[in-house]
Amino acid sequence: MGAKTKLRNERALLPASGDDFVRPEVRETWTIEDSEELYRIKGWGDPYFSINAAGRVIVSPQGDRGGSLDLYELVESLRKRNLGLPLLIRFSDILADRIERLNACFAKAIARYNYPNQYRGVYPVKCNQNRHLVEALVQFGKPYHFGLEAGSKPELTIALATLEPSLHPPKNARETLLICNGYKDREYIEMALLATKLGHTPVIVIEQLEELYVAIELSQKLGILPILGVRAKLSAKGSGHWGDSTGDRAKFGLTVPQIVEVVEKLEACGMLDCLQLLHYHIGSQISAIGVVKDAIREAAQIYGELAKLGAKMQYLDVGGGLAVDYDGSKTNFYASKNYNMQNYANDIVAEVKEACDERNIAAPILISESGRAIASHQAVLIFDVLSTNEVSAALPQPPQSKEHLILRNLRETYESINLENYQETYHDAIQFKDEAISLFSFGYLSLKERSRAEQLYWACCRKILDITRTQDYVPDDLEDLEKNMASIYYANLSVFQSAPDAWAIDQLFPILPIHRLNEEPTQRGILADLTCDSDGKIDKFIDLRDIKSILELHPLEWMEYPGNCKERKPYYLGMFLVGAYQEIMGNLHNLFGDTNVVHIRMTPKGYQVEHVVKGDAIADVLGYVQYDVKDLVERIRRRTEEALQEGKISLEESQRLLQNYEHSLNSYTYLC
Repeated sequence: MGAKTKLRNERALLPASGDDFVRPEVRETWTIEDSEELYRIKGWGDPYFSINAAGRVIVSPQGDRGGSLDLYELVESLRKRNLGLPLLIRFSDILADRIERLNACFAKAIARYNYPNQYRGVYPVKCNQNRHLVEALVQFGKPYHFGLEAGSKPELTIALATLEPSLHPPKNARETLLICNGYKDREYIEMALLATKLGHTPVIVIEQLEELYVAIELSQKLGILPILGVRAKLSAKGSGHWGDSTGDRAKFGLTVPQIVEVVEKLEACGMLDCLQLLHYHIGSQISAIGVVKDAIREAAQIYGELAKLGAKMQYLDVGGGLAVDYDGSKTNFYASKNYNMQNYANDIVAEVKEACDERNIAAPILISESGRAIASHQAVLIFDVLSTNEVSAALPQPPQSKEHLILRNLRETYESINLENYQETYHDAIQFKDEAISLFSFGYLSLKERSRAEQLYWACCRKILDITRTQDYVPDDLEDLEKNMASIYYANLSVFQSAPDAWAIDQLFPILPIHRLNEEPTQRGILADLTCDSDGKIDKFIDLRDIKSILELHPLEWMEYPGNCKERKPYYLGMFLVGAYQEIMGNLHNLFGDTNVVHIRMTPKGYQVEHVVKGDAIADVLGYVQYDVKDLVERIRRRTEEALQEGKISLEESQRLLQNYEHSLNSYTYLC
């Protein structure tokens, strides 16, 4: 839905006369409820994020079952621990709560539909491979026998070392599963087979027919019967950015003829009992529950047919796709979802039970790989604003004597703007501005005259924009005016490092100030990062009915000191729901490295900093691109000596340069 049909929040009754038009004043009664509505924090943040009476974001890591933290105070405390911004804060208790909620939803669905089997979730390591997070997840998942999914050989090495095996499990114990996905070579498959000797329960999911032949050969060689699965290419269509993950041309999985070939090959080898799992994946961030239903219905039929062919089927793995509501709209929009976690569990359980009842076969153990839904909420990126660049749209100065005609035209346009003609005068202002630039290019307008022309043009735009903000509908040709008039807020972060999906696939993340939320945000801005890349910006933001091209922000504040000195007060913004995929997919554009990371855990006395992972220093990122730091220092030292010999630099200056150079190498890649 475009801006043309979008309702505006700001409304006022304005007089028709341009002379009487007054820009709406800042509201005196702005409340935290206004901020909650503006930034949609209840929609995407419940039950973990809200706003307190002081106008600050508070975090409730245990949802409605535990205490809360003032995020601004937490950031200030962490900065006193010498942890600079940008700073990624992981809340371990949110991770625990997400696992508990997912398992509770499936348990409730199983009870509701009298489903005669269990749910056994696994976490896909690819979603966020960081050690502290994976170890915490395994710990929190123990009561639910929550396993891991590996999509590569490196991830398999993590899973084998992190999951706790059981050499002597009690009778009828629920095993913790290790799902082995991805492309596999001989070493991968052999390692998975031998892991059974440690007490693991690996399931080798066949994604290529060649993997089946290797698995059979190694099984016979080692004398270890594997648990095998097949990944099916469903015809059910996914949705959103990952909608092409299904179908005959999908990257992973087997077609139905290939699945039949697997059955026939295993039967010929006397190993058909080893085929026990059916897996499918229809893409990440499935926004529509109808897509989930279509996929599970088709998969349940394939599962039943495999059982009918004699396979000893026990598991049905529905893959990932459980979405996160990034914009809080609860709609079938790529950054949202039109269902909740309970709806998701209910539909899976109900569809599988119905299919199994119709065929009179045993219902399978249900598995899901819901990485995004588990990991997203637990991480918040905090960064500060360094400066702003605002469009000059001050009220026009009085006309000068013998003013150029183009300036008089712009001034008359400004004075004539009103509710009846604001669309027409907008085009007049554009025409006169273009003529002014043309006159300047041919030498008929001075630099100062061009400056006044541009100031008049932007003043017209400001006046027109103030009118459009009072209207229910915005004409198509004025849709971009809000964005064109927006200020640029320079943020101390790299989009490419900390929010690569925002750059690569236009992923929306909730962004808002973490303080001053009891003040009306009177500025409209976009965010520009520290990189020298034009893509290093964020100019798409969540909204209820559309994507906003601007973010409502506060003007920066300054502290005055004697001697006309002043210092900018901190202005902290938070980017939320960034716990899935962003860290591992970040890159080193302009050599901005990993950010500082802290893990926060709630305690009866408040909270404790459980882990601190220092971000990259400049020396670290230089090492990534094959520079030797000692060699660099020595090169600079030799060049200062040469400059000393030629009298181009003093001894004191040379030492100061060397000290700054060495200090920089050991400092954070971001700005202090």
